[in-house]
Parts: sequence; C-alpha cells; structure tokens
Amino acid sequence: MQSKNSETRDAMFTRGLAAFAAQAFSQFIGAELAAYSSDGVEIRLRVRPELRQQYGFVHGGVLSYLADNALAFAGGAALDGLAVTSELKLNYIRPATGEVLIARARAISAGRTQSVARCDIFSVEDGTERLCAAAQGTIAVTGKPSASP
Repeated sequence: MQSKNSETRDAMFTRGLAAFAAQAFSQFIGAELAAYSSDGVEIRLRVRPELRQQYGFVHGGVLSYLADNALAFAGGAALDGLAVTSELKLNYIRPATGEVLIARARAISAGRTQSVARCDIFSVEDGTERLCAAAQGTIAVTGKPSASP
C-alpha cells in the first residue's frame, strides 16, 4: 500500500529513517525504526540494565517513550505530514522483562488535521513475544514534510 501522496514503500521508509535518526533521544536510548509504512510502524529497543527500574522490570517511562514515538510515526504516516502526539493513554499490562521490546502501531482513523493510532508493546524473552503494554493516542499535524527532515 502507498501513502496518500503515492510515495513508494521504500521511499517512505527512507524518509521515516531520516526522521528517526534526527531524534537525539531515540539515538541516545538505542531505539531502532524497523518498519514504517502506511500499514504501520515497528520500533525495537534492546533492553539494557540502565533501562530497568529497581525491581528489574523495564521502566514505565521507557514503555511510554515507545508508545509515544510509535503512535506519532503511525499517525503521521496516515496524515502524510509532520505530526506530534497531542494525547495518549497507556495501559501497563504486565512487567516488561525480556531482552527486546517491540512497539507496533497503526493508525485507526485519519482526518485532515489529526489521526488516532493504537500501539501494542511486546516484551521478547527467549524468542516469545508477550504483550506488556497497550496505548492509544491522538496525533496532530504540525506541517507538511519537506525534502529534508
């Protein structure tokens, strides 16, 4: 499937990678944009000791970051524009304890200036994905993409 402006899947992913690379915090935390298209977004994060809280679980703020960023990318792809999260709700379902976290998001509705997206976050341990958080958010357009991020 192609985005609203008929951008190819590869070109859209390349644009997403450029935007993701421009996020200093995403680079700092070690997140990776694994998929970006009008079908959805996937962000991966290898769990390291410094991302855990005092009980050994991944800190809730890390899960919130993943939800926020995945929702914004998914909602922005549906809006075909520069976008930011204007609201989100996050449910922590179980402690995240695995080696890798995967956030998968997709837009469920898109208008002219805002979209709504959903995100599931999985903890991967010994190759098994377990749902650890679910989020929904509203994404607002802030402008149109230019040739450079």
